[in-house]
Amino acid sequence: MEVRIQSIHFNASAALVNFIQKKVSKLEQFYDEILEVEVILKVIKPETTLNKDALVKIKASGAELLASKSSDTFEESVDMAVDALEKQLIKFKEKNRTK
Repeated sequence: MEVRIQSIHFNASAALVNFIQKKVSKLEQFYDEILEVEVILKVIKPETTLNKDALVKIKASGAELLASKSSDTFEESVDMAVDALEKQLIKFKEKNRTK
């Protein structure tokens, strides 16, 4: 599984990149045919609360799943997006199993 992380208009810290890779790697336990995961981080202007946006895209064999969440920190946004994707992957796997 290839993980690509893009940070728009800022440089992501090494700690943030490690956190994202650790979180995203857990998605493989829900669906083992994930080909690529793309994480796009951006700060929403103007500076307000809930201005850290994380968009997580999964390309898997037979599907492309997406989750976007905003919160006060990138870690929290990524965490919520990964949780949403876990549910989507479980649903997708169940659907494919019945076919």
